[in-house]
Amino acid sequence: MKYLEFSTPASKHASTYKANYGLENHGLVHLDTIYWNLPVPALVEEAVFRGEGNLVNGGAFQKYTGKWTARAANDKYFVMEESSDKNIDWGSYNRPMTEEKFNAMFSRLQAYWQGEELFVQDVYAGGDPEYRLPVRIITEHAWSSHFVKNMFISETDLGKLKDFIPDFTVMVAPSFKLDPRIDGTLSETAIVINFGSKLAIIAGSSYAGEIKKSVFTIMNYLMPMQDVMSMHCSANVGKDNDVALFFGLSGTGKTTLSADPTRFLIGDDEHGWSDLGVFNYEAGCYAKAIRLSAEAEPEIHACTYRFGTILENVIFDPSSRQIDLDDARLTENTRMSYPLEFIPNAVKEKMVRSQPKNIVFLTADAQGVLPPIAKLSMDQAIYHFISGYTSKIAGTELGLGIEPEITFSACFGAPFMVHHPYFYANLLRKKAEACKANIWLVNTGWVGGKFGVGKRISIRHTRNMLNAALEGKLDNVEYRKDELFGFEIPRTCPNVPEDVFDPSNAWGNKKDYWRKYDALASRYIENFKLFAEGIPKEILAAGPNRHKDIS
Repeated sequence: MKYLEFSTPASKHASTYKANYGLENHGLVHLDTIYWNLPVPALVEEAVFRGEGNLVNGGAFQKYTGKWTARAANDKYFVMEESSDKNIDWGSYNRPMTEEKFNAMFSRLQAYWQGEELFVQDVYAGGDPEYRLPVRIITEHAWSSHFVKNMFISETDLGKLKDFIPDFTVMVAPSFKLDPRIDGTLSETAIVINFGSKLAIIAGSSYAGEIKKSVFTIMNYLMPMQDVMSMHCSANVGKDNDVALFFGLSGTGKTTLSADPTRFLIGDDEHGWSDLGVFNYEAGCYAKAIRLSAEAEPEIHACTYRFGTILENVIFDPSSRQIDLDDARLTENTRMSYPLEFIPNAVKEKMVRSQPKNIVFLTADAQGVLPPIAKLSMDQAIYHFISGYTSKIAGTELGLGIEPEITFSACFGAPFMVHHPYFYANLLRKKAEACKANIWLVNTGWVGGKFGVGKRISIRHTRNMLNAALEGKLDNVEYRKDELFGFEIPRTCPNVPEDVFDPSNAWGNKKDYWRKYDALASRYIENFKLFAEGIPKEILAAGPNRHKDIS
């Protein structure tokens, strides 16, 4: 816009909500207009005016993100510096970058942004004032700033906003491409976090999910060092103040299952668990939109037709402005961002001063062999938490195809965990034992065979089983011990057919079932060898045994 030199809708009040702590404190100088802490209506006007996206039927803002339709999981780096070096679990998800490379990259970004217009949001991560993190997020585009406004907690007091000083800064530069020959990166895209300088840079990606997951990763590093369990989970609470946590990777049902009209939603993705209670890191939801239906998920579906919602890579008809939630021609990972208050029964405070009564591990078993629900002992819970068995669902990471990909994602969120998995597992045990929480493994994947042969488990059955677990209706039913994994499987549940609880019933050939189940147990055992060093023997013993009669 600066090249055309005319006013944009918000240019006259761009600095109304400016903080005294300016961008020059971040080394950003010689800039054009800076749009400070604009409200959502102004950001939508700016985004449409700039041709960043479109308004569709009902008032939502639709955006195509180009080739970036998912997280660039292989392009995340941490700067290897003195203050954090020994705390980071270096590996395939936590790649090192030297301070020299980072400083050179940041210097080029500072030069690249000279003369540009930028959008700033000063927000908080963490609904509990005791633990919230002041974060400044600087973006090139109005729609990205709108995403930040949806997803994080805004400061409503103008005086406090003027005095806002961030503890961490995130710079979002999708048009700033890296050079692997110079920067030592794998591609022109990189998400780099520097705990020493309290700065994160997202370069070369327009996918908004990188913003929320970068802040989540930062919280995953900082919160456990304050004895707060940091969790890739959704959370809700019942009328009796009974909190439930739902751990799981994207696509396993965290958002869907936590949006229960009979309970109150704390949040759909990222939470902290302190000695005081459970709190949301965010102020919004980032739900999958593909094949969303009003019948199965009415509360979430209603958000697709609301002003303030952002629809990422959802196909729409330019003439009628009608969206098509079933169209996956761009990606299976179509997304929608909306404020938490769009869900009618959301907890306004984004925190609950109560301890969890139930903890649920959601796994999308693409092999079709795990039971639909099982109760875990504490040692089994730690084993399964560290294992994090599930399937990566199509489109959630760049490079994934249509078929789910079997994976073991430690802590049900390995790409976002910074410390060693056992560090988080120890915190989970400590807090779960203190409040005597029930821990469940729930399969939201396939039955009757693997993907392509069997079918996805009925969401109605899953909801009924979960409701029974949360309401204590599974406390006194008869259980059977699983032959391979040793966890307890209920034989009956209200409103669920009994044959559902033995997954082999859905297989035409029982021997095929046991071969597949044994193969899965073998995968668990091989995967856990990565973590066996330093793990107590009782946790190792809580893993599965191989089947004794496979012919």
